[in-house]
Amino acid sequence: MSDTTNQSNDTQGQKGPIIPKSPSEALRPERVPEPPKRSKKARGQVVLFLNFIMTMAVLVCVVAIIGFYYATSTYRNPGPLQTNTNFIIRNGAGLAEIASNLERNAIISDARIFRYLTATHLSAGESLKAGEYEIKARASMSDIMELLKSGKSILYSVSFPEGLTVRQMFNRMLEDKVLEGDLPAALPAEGSLRPDTYKFSRGTKRSEIIQQMAAAQQKIVDQIWDKRDSSLPLRSKEEFVTLASIVEKETGVADERAHVASVFLNRLGKGMRLQSDPTIIYGLFGGDGKPADRPIYQSDLKRDTPYNTYVIKGLPPTPIANPGKDALEAVANPWKTQDLYFVADGTGGHVFAATLEEHNANVKRWRKLEADKGSDPNIAVDGQPEEQPADSGATVVPPKKKKIN
Repeated sequence: MSDTTNQSNDTQGQKGPIIPKSPSEALRPERVPEPPKRSKKARGQVVLFLNFIMTMAVLVCVVAIIGFYYATSTYRNPGPLQTNTNFIIRNGAGLAEIASNLERNAIISDARIFRYLTATHLSAGESLKAGEYEIKARASMSDIMELLKSGKSILYSVSFPEGLTVRQMFNRMLEDKVLEGDLPAALPAEGSLRPDTYKFSRGTKRSEIIQQMAAAQQKIVDQIWDKRDSSLPLRSKEEFVTLASIVEKETGVADERAHVASVFLNRLGKGMRLQSDPTIIYGLFGGDGKPADRPIYQSDLKRDTPYNTYVIKGLPPTPIANPGKDALEAVANPWKTQDLYFVADGTGGHVFAATLEEHNANVKRWRKLEADKGSDPNIAVDGQPEEQPADSGATVVPPKKKKIN
């Protein structure tokens, strides 16, 4: 009865004939219904949008790759410049201004490429440096960037020989057309600037060169003074520089500077007047120097100036020029001699003597050499005159006229 009832219920829940199933078919899961499909219209809009996005992304990538390749190639390839030229970057110029000026001067082909790619090569706080640069023909933007970043600008130079006065040095700086800026209204102290050759780039101020010169002279004076002979009869660095300036003006022969220094130091030690002709010149003409066509007369040797060591005893109040390193070292460590005199030897140097008798013989020998060359016999010697006793310190009776080169 129960079987009949079950079959009856199964029959009621099914429609159509009953189809027998095999055991494997009976275990197979029934098919899940598919979700509802989108309309063809909605599906087409999404696909088109996605295709557009993908296409644009690909195009952007292609354009970016091509643009990057073009920019980097242009940045590294030879530039349009046909001949070497100078290019100036002013102080404070930014990258945009520099790039624009490079393009304007036909040194590069594209200011934007130079500007943006150069920016990627500069680290934080780094910049292209001001100055004047020589750009080589066909230089690439990369080469130009490296040059301007290095700061290796064109260097100029101004030279100051040993023995110039401060005013003469200032005149040289005024004559230099590359240096800029005014000179100080007040002159630095005589002897305080170091004679040397100074290199500088365009745009350097004259005041900057003066600061370098003063610092360099102070440094060298301090160094040499600290290593001086302890027996020197000099009380200060000021006296040291003053005597070095006299030695500088007395001889241009490097090998005899220390010998000339020994003569002056020996005379100071004995209380004798130095009787140095360059001190007469400075007392008469100051820092301007003696005119080339102006001789030294008899009356000049008697002129009562603070610098005339034929009149005053000891050292003059200030240096008479800016001495160089060799003259400073000669005074700091002079030769050990007994010499008190020197006179020109006719070859550009001097001959030295310890006694007045030896000195007078040297003077006569020099006069004969000059007479043989037809020189004016009234031109006196450069050095202590033969009429001056070694221990008197008295004012001499000078010759009628004296010329000093």
